[in-house]
Amino acid sequence: MDFGTSNSAIGVVRDKAAALAPVEESSTLIPSAVFFDSETKGRVLFGNEAISAYVGQTEGRLMRALKTILGSPLIEEETVIGGRKVALADVIETFVRHLKHKAEAFAGREITSVVHGRPVRFVDGDDKADARAQDMLETIARRVGFRDVAFVYEPIAAAHHYEQTAEREELALIADIGGGTSDFSIVRVGPRQRDRVDRGSDVLANAGVRVGGTDFDTALSLAAVMPNLGLGTQLVEKNLPMPNALYHELATWATINFAYTYKNERALAELVALACEPEKVERLLTLVHHRLGHRLAFAVEDAKITLSAEDRVTILLTFLDANLAAEATRGQLDGAIDARLDRLHATARDCIAVAGLASTAIDTIFLTGGSSRVPAVRAAIARAAPTARLAARSDLLSVALGLTQVAGAMS
Repeated sequence: MDFGTSNSAIGVVRDKAAALAPVEESSTLIPSAVFFDSETKGRVLFGNEAISAYVGQTEGRLMRALKTILGSPLIEEETVIGGRKVALADVIETFVRHLKHKAEAFAGREITSVVHGRPVRFVDGDDKADARAQDMLETIARRVGFRDVAFVYEPIAAAHHYEQTAEREELALIADIGGGTSDFSIVRVGPRQRDRVDRGSDVLANAGVRVGGTDFDTALSLAAVMPNLGLGTQLVEKNLPMPNALYHELATWATINFAYTYKNERALAELVALACEPEKVERLLTLVHHRLGHRLAFAVEDAKITLSAEDRVTILLTFLDANLAAEATRGQLDGAIDARLDRLHATARDCIAVAGLASTAIDTIFLTGGSSRVPAVRAAIARAAPTARLAARSDLLSVALGLTQVAGAMS
């Protein structure tokens, strides 16, 4: 099972062969999203169906980027769904149970054992918090009916997938740049190693950092979109700046729903009257009142994806104001995520050093994870091993395929 921040997949082993289960119609990939429908009591939607219900303005609560909650204090929080408080851990359980049911429908039988992917680090610099995050994920796996639970680092799983096409022995830096975390492993891969059961000696180092695509979304939103909603503007009295906490909350996937409070609406209504540019703050009030935070986040995420291929993009914000749009450039995105790029480069470089290798010893950098498509991300990682060739394959499914291959070897 690859339970991801942005997307998820699950596979089963049939006659020692790995096969991914259809999890959304015929697709083997599903957005990690849950929608609790308030109009039809008790109806829960998943993936693209959940997103479509939200965008179509069905009354309810959308939850996304659930995995990021595991490594944060939010895991202890509750959210209000249909007038009742629900623990965020229970929301994750609902989604994981859905994945399990899809795998069982594909396999035609109950499944009680799982090889679960996990990042190298759920939490930076806090081993106890990191252990608690895995413990919570294991608890959830057992609550949905898995009796045997094993964990494998996600870049190690991706290495197994990459190795199926490796034509020679090589030292590979596996870089899995996901939605919530970025993980690196140095692994010996090749035809000679491929069929060995015990591969522990081939893994030379692992490293991880809590930086991923959702952080890039936050940075781009704050840089390109939130100024149109008043971020960086002034208040009339004493020329004070607009308070910025709510902007950060609404720009971060995991905290959007926490912004929807009557207290925030009252405060924004007062700030409209005090603002030097009231029309911008009025847009922010509209966003909070109509609970359009996820709609904004999806528009920013789409823009980030477009900027992986284009130099410029127009972000339409007509759901807030009929004529409103924001312009974003690749240079603007690169500047907004510059500090995070430095952390990615440093983590990749340190992983090579921990393995006791010179940067020139790396033959291949295998890039996987949706955020590895961002050109500046690829460049930052490539600088850690400048003589290595860059390779990519099935960037959204490599981990799931590799985990299923590991499950086959363990069965």
